[in-house]
Amino acid sequence: MRKLFKTTGKLLLILLAVLLVAGVAFAQLSPQLGGTPKQDYSASGHFQDGKFINPIATSVMTGSTLKMVQHMLFNKTPDKKPPGPLPMQFLDSLTITQKSPDLVRVTWFGHSASLVEIAGQNILLDPMLSIKMGPIGGVAPTRYNPRVPIAAEQLPAIDAVLISHDHYDHLDYQTVLKIKDKTKHFYVPLGAGAHLLRWGVPAAKITEVTWGDSVQLPGLTLISTPTRHFSGRGLTNRNSTFWTSWVLKTPAKRLFYSGDGGYGPHFQQIGAQYGPFDLALMECGQYDAQWAEIHMRPEQSVQAALDLRARVMQPVHWAAFTEANHAWNDPVKRAWAEAARRQLPLTTPELGQPVVLDGRPLPQQQWWQ
Repeated sequence: MRKLFKTTGKLLLILLAVLLVAGVAFAQLSPQLGGTPKQDYSASGHFQDGKFINPIATSVMTGSTLKMVQHMLFNKTPDKKPPGPLPMQFLDSLTITQKSPDLVRVTWFGHSASLVEIAGQNILLDPMLSIKMGPIGGVAPTRYNPRVPIAAEQLPAIDAVLISHDHYDHLDYQTVLKIKDKTKHFYVPLGAGAHLLRWGVPAAKITEVTWGDSVQLPGLTLISTPTRHFSGRGLTNRNSTFWTSWVLKTPAKRLFYSGDGGYGPHFQQIGAQYGPFDLALMECGQYDAQWAEIHMRPEQSVQAALDLRARVMQPVHWAAFTEANHAWNDPVKRAWAEAARRQLPLTTPELGQPVVLDGRPLPQQQWWQ
């Protein structure tokens, strides 16, 4: 019996060693994981001991890892996925090429990816247009719909891609490969340029930004603003790149995109400095008590939009993937109720349905019911 235990123990050690070697090899060889930043970003004021930090104490996990695993495995939330494909309006790439300097149109593709047509330019937010998320295909979250409103290959020329952070549901390897040649420039948080470089994007087409940095395009100002989140695409590179939200400003219109992040005083600061906003695309989904400081509950998303002085809020970060233990439509139902209570106008387009900021009524149908 003792020999059997020794043999079993040796086999387990060998198995663990093989898994470790395979994991290291995968991390080194898989392009999905991106690159490794080489710079020291201490001068940014948000970098300490080799990692990026939030201005206020922020825990990625607000409970124990064991409790989180138990919650994910045994808390069987009903309706975590819709019973079938969600309503979708397909986008004709020809309509996007008909640019007008006065047109401000936002088309949401599901989750957080959106195309913003503004100041005669095409701006793509967090381009994740793949059907599966992440490098491990067998267990990767799968999009509710088998298609997106427009395939990455069909998109016309993109003037700027704005990245909020490097998580797989916001910065997608396959999408970047398909759009890198048709994109004039990528604007990314500090450190995230390393991923694009590994994927073949020329350095001349990449600008890294930190909070407060602004970029001037013809008729349009892009401003990196704070958010409260974290980063990382592997087991060993957490917080090696930064995270940001974005302001898009013309002389006539102001838009805000939250990226991901927990609630905090930064929303009031952004609202005071850059608001009011004609439209705020607010993270609203994939929340849980176990990570309460890095994702907002829907009621907090509404409060954040009010802090920003947004005239209209559009919930994003939902309707594509299941990443948390709540019903797939719980985010928008709760946001709808809270926004009504707080008298904040909400726009809720179907996937691919344009939101045009020209005074016409905005989409407000409760299509998720």
